[in-house]
Amino acid sequence: MVKGSDVASSRSIQAVALITALSLTGDSMLYIALPVYWREAGLDSLWQVGLLLSINRFVRLPLNPIVGWCYQKISLRMGLSFAIILGFVTTCGYGLIKGIIAWLVLRCLWGCAWSFLRIGGLSSVVHFSFQRHRGKMMGTYNGLYRLGSLVGMLLGGLFVPVVGLRTVSLVLGIAALCGLPLIVRFVPPISRSRAEEPKKQRGNMLILLRSFFSIQALLVMISGFFVIMLYQGIFVSTLSSAIEHFYGKELKVFGLLLTATFLSGLMQALRWGWEPFLAVGVGKWSDGARGRIPIYVVALFIAAVAISLLSMTQPIIVWIAIILVFMLSATAMTTLTDTLASDVARTKGENAVSFLTIYSIIEDLGAALGPFIAYLLIPLKSGFQSLYLGGALLFIMLAVLWLFQKKHGLSSKWVGKQSC
Repeated sequence: MVKGSDVASSRSIQAVALITALSLTGDSMLYIALPVYWREAGLDSLWQVGLLLSINRFVRLPLNPIVGWCYQKISLRMGLSFAIILGFVTTCGYGLIKGIIAWLVLRCLWGCAWSFLRIGGLSSVVHFSFQRHRGKMMGTYNGLYRLGSLVGMLLGGLFVPVVGLRTVSLVLGIAALCGLPLIVRFVPPISRSRAEEPKKQRGNMLILLRSFFSIQALLVMISGFFVIMLYQGIFVSTLSSAIEHFYGKELKVFGLLLTATFLSGLMQALRWGWEPFLAVGVGKWSDGARGRIPIYVVALFIAAVAISLLSMTQPIIVWIAIILVFMLSATAMTTLTDTLASDVARTKGENAVSFLTIYSIIEDLGAALGPFIAYLLIPLKSGFQSLYLGGALLFIMLAVLWLFQKKHGLSSKWVGKQSC
């Protein structure tokens, strides 16, 4: 654990989050710009757009273990610096290189960069935070780095039509390099995990597996998989399709004629806007005497009710309100799931990075499987109803599992209010 004041720890986590946000803007810009300006990228058809926007997730599945191993050998500073350079190269490449093969290489490189950023970011929360404020620090990290998605999509939507994909990509690529001074100024050197506790076991696979397959670790991983699959994988990828299915391609909201795509983007932009504030508040609340589990269970039940109501036609204003409620619960769920994962990782000693690596793999698997499952079910009769009601049942299942664990006192050793 890095010694130092709460202020210094907070600044380090904020710096890592901002570094991630700066690198993320280029990737997020593509989700707005590429489906429209794919010819400018030298692509031949729209199916190539779908491939490029998803391939970075799939390459992270085999890359995450390699990145986790790298973090056992190198410092957090070095890993983040490497990710920034990759982010710079890939984002500038979007504006300089054309053709599907070249873009596939760029997107795979970005997948590698994101693995370093994600595992490094989670590790920084574990290293720099204390038990008494870890929830707040995880909320700070999640809220700040997701601003990169908001800024990237806004800049993509506003400026790509005006100045072109090339110019916007180059500007965002150069902006990513601004993360390097932040590393030098705010991220202190961290000894490699193998050097932190030399008297503990190293590389004992049996002990490591026993540690990972504890009840606490398994429940966190199951929760991470389903929360990410249901929200990031299914809800986000199907929202515009759901709006079109229930209300048509164009609909009136408060007298304004909006397209399903625009309304979907607007709703998701709202979440990125409130994330820095709400995520911090939820995390700080979970640091209190009652712990994280009661808040987590309530968020899971709210999500279950909300997504079940989305499976049926409502007045459009009511339906939008339900979406907002669901996204509010998603902010709470993702913040608390990551915080619970960091709580578990903190108990792993020198194996913390290994645990976070497996947790990241499971999250990526959920994010990748979500759209695949969704678009298998949607074409079926009552496809959206089956999809969203099934999601509600899974949220209820998770809530019951956490209630069962809390009732039997299995989590008191690692979720309670402790001092570090």
